[in-house]
Amino acid sequence: MSFYKNKTYFITGASRGIGKAIGLKLASEGANIVIASKSVTENPKLGGTIFSAAREIEQAGGQALPLACDIRDEERIGETVKKAAAQFGKIDGLINNASAISMTTTADTESKRYDLMMDINVRGTFLVTKYCLPFLKLSEHAHILNLAPPINLQPKWFAAHLAYTISKYNMSMMAMGWAEEFKHFKIAANTLWPVTTIATAAVKNLLGGDYLMERSRKPEIIADAVHFILRQNTEAYTGRQLLDETVLKEAGITDFSSYAVNAANSLQEDLFLNPEL
Repeated sequence: MSFYKNKTYFITGASRGIGKAIGLKLASEGANIVIASKSVTENPKLGGTIFSAAREIEQAGGQALPLACDIRDEERIGETVKKAAAQFGKIDGLINNASAISMTTTADTESKRYDLMMDINVRGTFLVTKYCLPFLKLSEHAHILNLAPPINLQPKWFAAHLAYTISKYNMSMMAMGWAEEFKHFKIAANTLWPVTTIATAAVKNLLGGDYLMERSRKPEIIADAVHFILRQNTEAYTGRQLLDETVLKEAGITDFSSYAVNAANSLQEDLFLNPEL
């Protein structure tokens, strides 16, 4: 029987993109997926809702629980986690994937965009984890995984988009803290970040359009890395700031060409990498 059979994973922002790809991968081996996202009606520019994602996840072989949840709303977070626990009991893994982005300098960052990033990336990640914690403790193999970068203190990563950088580094620091705080519960906590940009609606609409999409990798590379991480020993595989390529190499995968949107193009390296520059 698959390791993932009947295990339950709570994924924020799972109605599309990376979150949905992770859900589909785990569901293909019989996992229960809690789709905690705020998309209940489809935005033509983004595509996908919690309900369309649920249908795909169930077609892939898992059980899906689509729950409308804006992680800026603490009361809704609490209600969503309770519903997930009532349906499935324990939670075996929490994927903090939901995130807001604004690649703007200090002068160009509107207060509402600043607040959005802090409310989702920082406060939301913290509160979702807090409310999931009692049910993670019930699992014999619990993982928390934040989609956040390795902390790179080079000034250039702060100068270009300070507000976004500090919001994502907060997610990284939370995982570091939880790895230590929760180790006596045998709950692992790590971060994962892609080496290249990933072809998502955010990349297309907010960053580089079709040009960047054609130089990105598919979300499945992240899903495959998550699939490996969540199987690892929770006492040993914790407190790490992981990159997708590094994880897949550990899993024995060294050819990443199938993940490219367009193998003929060079790939765009993601943010927060290249320490030598």
